[in-house]
Amino acid sequence: MKQLTKAEEEIMQVLWHLEKASVKQLIDELPEPKPAYNTVSTIVRILESKGFVDYEKQGKGHVYFSLLAKTDYSNQSINMLVDNYFQGSFKSMVSFFVKKNDLNLKDLEAVLKEINKKED
Repeated sequence: MKQLTKAEEEIMQVLWHLEKASVKQLIDELPEPKPAYNTVSTIVRILESKGFVDYEKQGKGHVYFSLLAKTDYSNQSINMLVDNYFQGSFKSMVSFFVKKNDLNLKDLEAVLKEINKKED
């Protein structure tokens, strides 16, 4: 799976949130300063060529939708992060974030409790 640029990911985040949207609707959801219509249109066409989005004709325009679930992209991105920065070890990644964010035992127990909840 291809990686998204920062601009592409910003558009995908909005599209995942809206599920279907025209270029104008995407722009309306983006933060200030709003990008130009042509800029967003170009990014959406790039996303289409990469296989991330497709469209339906609606009147004279197009309504775009994601071909990839946000969770699938998130999982792939996290796996790449672990592979590239932590030699494929999730344990190393968790250890890094625990140290970097100065988590205490209570925080770690809460994380473990959340993990165990999802396993049940």
